[in-house]
Amino acid sequence: MNNYKTDILNKICYTELVYGRINKKLNLELSKLKIEMLISTILLETEASEFHKKGKNIYITNYERNIRLTVNSNTFRIITADRLN
Repeated sequence: MNNYKTDILNKICYTELVYGRINKKLNLELSKLKIEMLISTILLETEASEFHKKGKNIYITNYERNIRLTVNSNTFRIITADRLN
């Protein structure tokens, strides 16, 4: 079993566009640093069993925070964050 959690924690990166996308999708107004801290916290809190690769993306589901993160499995760039229904 691939340990996506460790890989993502060590290699995660962000694009300029993703900060605005995360704020919009999560209905927040956080700075770049605060977004990175939030994403890191979510990644650390989420059990490795909640990291699932589907196609070219890895989906990280954190039920406590009601958030799902999407990360590109090749570049480890965060793509988006969504609220769970």
